[in-house]
Amino acid sequence: MLLLRRLLVTLVALAALGLAGFYVLTDPRVVSPAPQIGALPAPDIENGKLLFAAGGCSSCHATPGQDDKLRLGGGLALGSPFGSFHAPNISPHTRDGIGNWGVKDFVDAMATGVSPAGQHYYPAFPYTSYRLIPPKALADLFAYIRTLAPVEGKAAPHELPFPFNIRRVVGGWKLLFFDGASFKPDPGKSEEWNRGFYLVNGPGHCAECHSSRNALGAIIQATRFAGGPDPDGKGWVPNITQAEDGLGKWSKEEIAELLKTGFTPSFDSVGGSMAAVVRNIAQLSDADRLAMAEYLKSLPAVQGPARPAKVGG
Repeated sequence: MLLLRRLLVTLVALAALGLAGFYVLTDPRVVSPAPQIGALPAPDIENGKLLFAAGGCSSCHATPGQDDKLRLGGGLALGSPFGSFHAPNISPHTRDGIGNWGVKDFVDAMATGVSPAGQHYYPAFPYTSYRLIPPKALADLFAYIRTLAPVEGKAAPHELPFPFNIRRVVGGWKLLFFDGASFKPDPGKSEEWNRGFYLVNGPGHCAECHSSRNALGAIIQATRFAGGPDPDGKGWVPNITQAEDGLGKWSKEEIAELLKTGFTPSFDSVGGSMAAVVRNIAQLSDADRLAMAEYLKSLPAVQGPARPAKVGG
């Protein structure tokens, strides 16, 4: 009996130590420390406007049911295997949006997935890609957003079952999957390739949709860009590697043309969420779209998951 009691006490102590260790390791400032931004020059609002387009900010954060894509009142519901996320208000409204944020608050949110209140953001917000954007550029983006109209009203809270409704759990996810490193050019590649890498993997966050994910919702790196089920469960996102069922037969110029007009080499046009992506990327320069195409043409051919057959043939 005494031995059993000692074993129970030991197990409780180990569980308490494990819980304490998890609590420390998943602290937002420990698992995703904020970048040191230092003194920043005056923001370039035009650059911020281009980043806003490249990042597709309005696609998620514009208030649904109205035509003005610059009214960033949030509210769009994003389905996932873990529940429904609701895009927040990121307009300059001081109560309901981010009007009371400082530059550092914005940089921390975008680069580390940490809120001004010190809580983890869920990776449905693709800070996993935005962390590549340097603080100076993020400051430009923040300055541009602050020129837009304040929109009143908060988005509905996320609808997530236990344990996904516990934000601290996201710290464990970050320990496993979040790489907080910023973009560093590859000296062995051309300037155009590096620009394309940055735009595709950073603000463009193309892999967030064009990759399959594991049971915990993280991108499977072995099949990055090789397509898979749409995260909201409503379709299939195509392979954009150089695989035969991807972009293998496309030229660099054809990829750039699709990013500008939405037309494929066979004169078909993209639809769904990709149509919104094209509207955004079309606002970039021809040189930027060619850079994105240059990078995409360099991706090795990767076979993604098998696409399910359509019901009824």
